[in-house]
Amino acid sequence: MPEDFVPGLEGVVAFTTEIAEPDKDGGALRYRGVDIEELVRHRVTFGDVWGLLVDGRFGRGLPPAEPFPLPIHSGDVRVDVQAGLAMLAPIWGYQPLLDIDDETAREQLARASVMALSYVAQSARGIYQPAVPQRV
Repeated sequence: MPEDFVPGLEGVVAFTTEIAEPDKDGGALRYRGVDIEELVRHRVTFGDVWGLLVDGRFGRGLPPAEPFPLPIHSGDVRVDVQAGLAMLAPIWGYQPLLDIDDETAREQLARASVMALSYVAQSARGIYQPAVPQRV
């Protein structure tokens, strides 16, 4: 065994990120420096939290979901959403991330994010149920 071997994970950095940070005592979690308890207390919208995570600030938010019906109903919400999103990329003409600029990537991520939420709702409601109207 190497001389500098230390058993266990003490002192090992699991990951580094600018998005989320736990406090040292383990009692709080912050997204980009904002305590998640504050986000809940002030009823910050999903779109605003999305903007904080993606853009690093509150602001632009998300566009409304488009009226695409969920194309598959397997009985498993995760499968339905994954399949539905995969089918939208070629319809929308999405290109690989290596081939697009940051702003295009952000716009495509925003568009896919709201459709993911729409698909979750459609899958959970079941087949032949009307879509839930959006508040814009």
